[in-house]
This record gives sequence, structure tokens and C-alpha cells, in this order.
Amino acid sequence: MNLDCEKIGKLIYGLRKEKDMTQKQVADLLNISDKAISKWERGLGCPDVSLLPELSQVLGVNIEDMLAGELVPNEAVGGNMKKLKFYVCPQCKNLMTATGEANISCCGKRLDALVAAKADESHRLQIEPQDGEVYVSSQHEMTKAHYISFAAYVTGDKAFIVKQYPEWNLQFWFHKYNHGLLYFHCSRHGLFYQLI
Repeated sequence: MNLDCEKIGKLIYGLRKEKDMTQKQVADLLNISDKAISKWERGLGCPDVSLLPELSQVLGVNIEDMLAGELVPNEAVGGNMKKLKFYVCPQCKNLMTATGEANISCCGKRLDALVAAKADESHRLQIEPQDGEVYVSSQHEMTKAHYISFAAYVTGDKAFIVKQYPEWNLQFWFHKYNHGLLYFHCSRHGLFYQLI
């Protein structure tokens, strides 16, 4: 990868100004001279690799975008929850969501959005509609090694997420708004969906 120091410098300058910080303030946080910041911003050099993690934290941008010298904004999606993407950290099991493109990482690793498969018989949840409410349950194994970690009822403008834990019985209620999808994540087999 060839680094464009001028492009990187312009980005550093813009991010520093957004944070209303002086070159000296940024330099002090990095334990370097403000002359180094000035040099970067004028495109006369690039930050040393050892400074990138701290610099990205100070400026609030990920390292890859900083080295690319640009931040590419997402296209506005207007809050359409049908585009909701799920991310689960394989290390700590943290759950994150996004309705647009996102660079998501956890435990030091970049996460890819989960791809949902249509639920097969072994993973199908029982769905019982009752007076505008829906009762969801399952006989799925709920051990520490194999369990449903979350379920999410998603319509065009709403998402209702229920976190599940090992050794709990999977059962919960939610108010049915419209037709939608019920997503759920098996710790061993990944993300599934059912129509509601």
C-alpha cells in the first residue's frame, strides 16, 4: 500500500479541527513535538506506525481510514430496519447492529455481518400469535456450548431484540406490529430467520 502523505495530512488536519484541538494539544497527547503534527498536516511526512493506534484514538477514526486519507460516508438509509445487520464477536459474544455499511470490530478483530439462513426444522422457533402479541419459545438446546444467544423481531421501522443466555429457557413475548422477520442466532450454527 502506497501512502499518500498529503491526503493523510489533510485528513489529520480536518479531524483535528473538528475536535477543536491545536497541533500542540494533539502532540502532547502523543508525547511528540507539535512540529511533527505540522509536518504531517502539510504532507511532508506520515505518522510513524507506532503512533497510529494512539493517533486514531485521539482523532476518533480507525487506522485504515486514516491511512487511506479519507472517510467515506455511508449512503443515507432513512432508518429502514429491514436492512439491519447483526454482528457477533466470536470471542466475547458481544452483539452489535447497523442499518448501513459499518466497520465494526471487537476484541481487536474486524467483524463481518452475519448472513441469515432460512430456519431449518432443527432451529425453527415456535411462534404463537395471541391478541396482537406473539409468544416465542423453543426446545433448542440452551447449554454453554450450544444456545440461542439473541432473537430479533424486525419490521420496516422497528426492531425488538431479546438477549438470551445459556441455561435459560428460550421464551419471550413481543407486540406484533406488522409482518416481519424473526432473526435468531445459534452459538454453533449462526444466524437464522423465520417469517412472521
